[in-house]
Amino acid sequence: MKKIGVEKGLRNVADYLTNEGYSIEILSESIDNNIPKLSGLDAIVTAGYNTDMLGISDTETKAPVVNARGLTPEEVKDRLEQQLH
Repeated sequence: MKKIGVEKGLRNVADYLTNEGYSIEILSESIDNNIPKLSGLDAIVTAGYNTDMLGISDTETKAPVVNARGLTPEEVKDRLEQQLH
């Protein structure tokens, strides 16, 4: 099962991905809280406003980042599947 980090505030995306069989980790607004979680994630979904705020661009994660801004949960899943396969 793929583990996806989802930015806090994207509950509709997190719920949809959970129903589709993904394991979800909600990322907090605090960079310090996110950094230990990132290495265990297969992909990250953000709202696209400021990925630096999540601590993503300053870490050594190789997980793909999907910008969910303007996308439906279904479109986010499609982008994740393209990135993960």
